[in-house]
Amino acid sequence: MEELENLFKRLNIKPKNTELYKRAFRHSSYSNEHKGLESYERLEFLGDAIVDLVVADYLFENYKESEGEMSKVRASYVCEDALYEYSIKLGLDKLLKVGHGETGKDSKTLKASVSDIFESLCAAIYLDLGFATVRRVVLKIVSPYIEKGVKFFEDYKSALQEAVQTTKNSVTYELVKEEGPSHDKKFTINAVIDGIVYGTGTAKSKKEAEMEAAKEALAKLAV
Repeated sequence: MEELENLFKRLNIKPKNTELYKRAFRHSSYSNEHKGLESYERLEFLGDAIVDLVVADYLFENYKESEGEMSKVRASYVCEDALYEYSIKLGLDKLLKVGHGETGKDSKTLKASVSDIFESLCAAIYLDLGFATVRRVVLKIVSPYIEKGVKFFEDYKSALQEAVQTTKNSVTYELVKEEGPSHDKKFTINAVIDGIVYGTGTAKSKKEAEMEAAKEALAKLAV
């Protein structure tokens, strides 16, 4: 509870319903082991839309780029790497509660969960204190990264396409696995060049999984 109170001070908020914030940090594995406690998954679903809206609104008000350019910029600041950075900066990883079965899982799985709880926290703030408050909190955290031009996301698919075009090879992306409930899907996709798998990516969306696969493929081509 002390760590939660410290978080409230850092965010400069005065919660009305602390149960919402406790729920925001409960992984489904923890909820499964503690019957009656809801996980963060529904909050994360809502928080994803909230963060997207706040960042899109900020870009619309402060930048004059085209729709396509703003979409690329927004993608950089709401992707898994960005959300993970925000969570770590706030110390949210220390508040994450996982079940015994999740302990010792690989770093990719842990990273996804730490990224998720930034969104679920934003949903908790929205439900408890309203949009104006969550907007202030999100912008306080995210806008400095935008203003400094920090890049969390690169267009690895385009870079890979350009790399293989010089040798007249072709790139395709194949869905290997789709798992999880409809509100919390994870996709695993291979980047295939002329029938050979060069990279594999796993993420919450097909687009992000393709980017991860392309990133890995580029690293292999560079060797």
